[in-house]
Amino acid sequence: MSKTRPPQDPDVQNWDAPPHERPRITGEDALPGDPSREEQIARMIRVDQAGEYGARRIYEGQLAVLGRGAGDGSIRRMHEQELVHLERFDALLVARRVRPTVLQPLWHIAGFALGAATAMLGERAAMACTVAVEEVIDEHYAGQVEVLAEEDEEAELRDTLERFRVEEIEHRDIGLAHGAEQTPGYEVLSAAVKAGSRLAIWLSQRF
Repeated sequence: MSKTRPPQDPDVQNWDAPPHERPRITGEDALPGDPSREEQIARMIRVDQAGEYGARRIYEGQLAVLGRGAGDGSIRRMHEQELVHLERFDALLVARRVRPTVLQPLWHIAGFALGAATAMLGERAAMACTVAVEEVIDEHYAGQVEVLAEEDEEAELRDTLERFRVEEIEHRDIGLAHGAEQTPGYEVLSAAVKAGSRLAIWLSQRF
């Protein structure tokens, strides 16, 4: 009997898909043309480093507009935590010899612009941006953790992703506690930010 699987672009690892459609680390069920285990892990690290870099720039844009005391200092503290996440993925890029996404210069500008633009709408809008981004990242990390569930050799990476996922959820909760949902046009803003975040993930995996 031939092996079947949901159709997918072999160049993109859709960690955020429903569980039955998520990629699995290449093993006995690999098909011709599937990325190797090393390629799958490299894509995972590449997109996560890009995501943490983008998060850093979003918070820097918000801080530039609102100041370091915004949200009772919460934005500054979240920014500092994202720097820790980014430092870890930067180290993994070097240790695993993974190339970063070629789109990082774009995320440098786009992340800051998104943070600054939402901050100009007010502190609640900035927090709404945080909530939307962190909800996407929560889903993304959860998908990766599930993919690595049976990868004993990648237990350290899996634990790192789960720890960071919990911290991203804390950021979401901080945003909600600071009135994110009271932002005028919250649903529209949230949907736009989520769409942009998912597009950034897709592009960073591919390029």
